[in-house]
Amino acid sequence: MKVETYRIKGWEDVERGLIVAENDKWLLVKHIPIDYIVDGYKLYRKAFISSRESDNGEEKVARVLELKGVKATAPKGFKLKSIKKMLAWSEKTYGIFEFQQKVEEELYYGKNATTEKNKLVMDIVSPDGEIDDAYEYEFSLKKIRVVSFDSDYFHAIRLLMEDELKGAED
Repeated sequence: MKVETYRIKGWEDVERGLIVAENDKWLLVKHIPIDYIVDGYKLYRKAFISSRESDNGEEKVARVLELKGVKATAPKGFKLKSIKKMLAWSEKTYGIFEFQQKVEEELYYGKNATTEKNKLVMDIVSPDGEIDDAYEYEFSLKKIRVVSFDSDYFHAIRLLMEDELKGAED
């Protein structure tokens, strides 16, 4: 069990996670937003990681997580693949996907994704769960730094979206 702290290029705050899997392009971790709390998963694009550290602080966090019975396992059906396939997996599994680009504070939630060349075209899901399908938003797949899923906030947005969709049907 290994916990690391990451610096993302252009971001002020550090990120921390329990390593689950990695390949030459991506790193999947169970996200540790603070102290010994695990909240969802994050996929970091390695090209945007400027440093990775694991010292005594991370070793202590790993020890606590082990004592709590936290396992370094990926969600059922998840595999490290292309960004297109991982976003599609998140949408199929949860109904939405979440990612970040250059600005650390900006989270994008999407649905109904299609990919054209190196572009992601999608409907935006707002923080109140409303789907903006009147305009197709385009993002560069190459600029996505982090993909997140299965966190408490992620599920809150998903639940709001599902409630909005249910209300639209009534």
